[in-house]
Amino acid sequence: MAFLFDSFSGWKAYCEKNNTNLFQPVLSYETEQKGSSETEIWSGLSQAYQVMKEAVHTGLTEDMTSSSGMINNGAKKVFNNSIVVLSPEFQKLISRALAAKEVNSCMGRVVAAPTAGASGIIPGVLVTLQDIHHIKDEKIHEALLVSAGIALILEQKASISGAVGGCQAETGSAAAMAAGAIVYCLGGSIDQVFNAVAITIQCMLGLVCDPVAGLVEVPCVVRNASAAAIANSSAQIAISDVDSVIPVDECADAMGEVGQSMEERYKETALGGLAVTKTGKAISKRVFIKDIDIIDED
Repeated sequence: MAFLFDSFSGWKAYCEKNNTNLFQPVLSYETEQKGSSETEIWSGLSQAYQVMKEAVHTGLTEDMTSSSGMINNGAKKVFNNSIVVLSPEFQKLISRALAAKEVNSCMGRVVAAPTAGASGIIPGVLVTLQDIHHIKDEKIHEALLVSAGIALILEQKASISGAVGGCQAETGSAAAMAAGAIVYCLGGSIDQVFNAVAITIQCMLGLVCDPVAGLVEVPCVVRNASAAAIANSSAQIAISDVDSVIPVDECADAMGEVGQSMEERYKETALGGLAVTKTGKAISKRVFIKDIDIIDED
């Protein structure tokens, strides 16, 4: 029977007992739960990563203007800006995360990792990581399995849905998945991978979900970029052997507790936060009237 991913401590113990790599229990879980062969799973991972790379490319080369007008080719503006805040690599990371999420906001094809609202984080992180470190696709595919295992546990202990746990559950989970994947790809230990997850959760804890006009555009797109940056900072800290102090399972439990106590208006309802600012309300009214006009034209 495959490991059921109810805790990070259990995952680590399983790997140590069976002298196996972090991704292997996830692969076994997938074959048992989905009834797919290992060959089919590896093929699916290859396809998923290809879609991620295509989303990054599309967002940086094609027109990304959403029907609401709130998204207007921001990724390309960041990518092509002559002013570099930290380094060209950081600029690429941010623009790639923006690009993939803008594709989602403009109704393009993305991989929900773990959700469509957080679909720019893992692509931005892994494409940039691979570009810098020349990591083989096969290692990236293994890292995607590791990130899936992280998501399985976070889903049980907290949530990966903004409607249930706020934006911490979506972009927070995706950032934690990405941070763990980075450390895995760079040869980190199990403890370092899980410390990266824990540190990321600590940094993202309490983030509300407050989409303007109820659309997964503002502030969702820019949060994908900031979450990608947090994933990298957490990975750098963890792979330097800095301990998270609070164990990863307890961090995940804390995320669940915070999500449960968060007011409903901060859970993807567009009834709180940025959505109810003066400008947020004006945008909502404009988008709503525009949608009525489109319906009338039909």
